[in-house]
Amino acid sequence: MREKEIEEYLRDQIKSIGGKAYKFVSPGNVGVPDRLVLLPGGVIAFVELKAPGKKPTPIQLAQHKKISNLGFKVIVIASKAGVDELIRVLKE
Repeated sequence: MREKEIEEYLRDQIKSIGGKAYKFVSPGNVGVPDRLVLLPGGVIAFVELKAPGKKPTPIQLAQHKKISNLGFKVIVIASKAGVDELIRVLKE
């Protein structure tokens, strides 16, 4: 399975529960997560998508740490099951 397929699944699943999964691009900030997920009720998470078996790069991990240190959730997902788990956790 490719990263793009997981990303499309994430976008569609988040939309189906009334949320948004914006493509996150921040010029001048290499390594930011792929998607900014917003759910009803003010739930926010940054999502890094990877193909199965792939890991974030060191620059991505550094950006994840900066975002996490501000109190936001940063989740790395490498499967459709990971998307399902993310939704379960965020809805709690």
